[in-house]
Amino acid sequence: MPETAPRPEHFTFHNGQKATLPFSHAEYAARLSGLRERMATHDIPAVLLTSMHNVAYYTGFLYCSFGRPYACVITSERCVTVSANIDGGQPWRRSHTENVVYSDWRRGNFWRAVRAQIGATRRLGIESDHMTLQLRQAALDWLDNPELVDIADACMQQRMLKSPEELSLIRAGARIADLGGEAIRAAIRPGARELDVAQAGRERMEREIAEVFPELEVRDTWVWFQSGLNTDGAHNPVTTRRLQAGDILSLNTFPMIAGYYTALERTLFLGEPDVAARRIWEANVAAHELGLSLIRSGVSCADICAAINAHLADCNLLQYRAFGYGHSFGVLSYYYGREAGLELREDVTTVLQPGMVVSMEPMLTIPERQPGAGGYREHDILVLTDGGTENLTQFAFGPQHNIIATG
Repeated sequence: MPETAPRPEHFTFHNGQKATLPFSHAEYAARLSGLRERMATHDIPAVLLTSMHNVAYYTGFLYCSFGRPYACVITSERCVTVSANIDGGQPWRRSHTENVVYSDWRRGNFWRAVRAQIGATRRLGIESDHMTLQLRQAALDWLDNPELVDIADACMQQRMLKSPEELSLIRAGARIADLGGEAIRAAIRPGARELDVAQAGRERMEREIAEVFPELEVRDTWVWFQSGLNTDGAHNPVTTRRLQAGDILSLNTFPMIAGYYTALERTLFLGEPDVAARRIWEANVAAHELGLSLIRSGVSCADICAAINAHLADCNLLQYRAFGYGHSFGVLSYYYGREAGLELREDVTTVLQPGMVVSMEPMLTIPERQPGAGGYREHDILVLTDGGTENLTQFAFGPQHNIIATG
């Protein structure tokens, strides 16, 4: 039999031309420069990023793992994404930086590719909140037992302050979320399924994303539209339940643009709510309005929570509060990413400053068989500026706007 060439463990695959990325080359260069400053400060010669959000933040490439490891190696001189052969040349096209592909002809080729990019290093930055125990041990075994230093918090601190280019994309996302909300509102009627209503909102947002960002990947945009009992949780999936007159409804639109998350969330009723439901709804709207007034530079997340808690306690509703009052925005999704240092919770003492983007989203959940049962939630996106705040959400909230006629 003729001899065959040995199969490569890893290689480059520059297939086609570099794609248009969501941000400029200068933007990605500034992000890498910021990380390298942190690396120099903490004497970290190399960083191995493994999370979807950080790989995307520093390179533009949002990977699809499907059970395979992916990474980005950053040193003082180089930035290289490491991707699986199943993706072909797409990771290189969608990376601001270089890319190396590992094959799966031989177990361990991912780590051989990583080792080829890092070389010998005595200290290695990793994301401790993402790296599994198995991956951590493999890093020690394959990379000659370097000291592993957690870089996750430093990356998060950098991501929490948005650049002008990021703010432009987030503004577009907030506008598109409102469009999805309008499509959902128009689709609400007795007998419609949650699924049907959700699809109307998702399709409207995806069409708009394709129109405004024609050269980007269209992926991951979704809607949670909940009714009746299904409103009790903020993240409850869509069902095939059919809407009925008198239902409490929860509208949640999430346009995803290049891994960036924006959202609109509103409480609605299909027909007039009863007295108990309206009282709870109005109390939560008042909490929302109070929260919007409190978000400004120089105020801590914990202090905002304390003020809203006091309002809900006065209404005898604090025991029905479902979760924190808001969070940061950026590269995140329901299956990756979180900027936990910027959440409106009692245990977060971060002080707001210009360049941050946060939501205000109070939610009350009243158990079934109690007066006013259901989940009540409003959600706006606010940008902290030098002069105050900019509310990006324009979709109206409250009983004056979101009671849907049944006829």
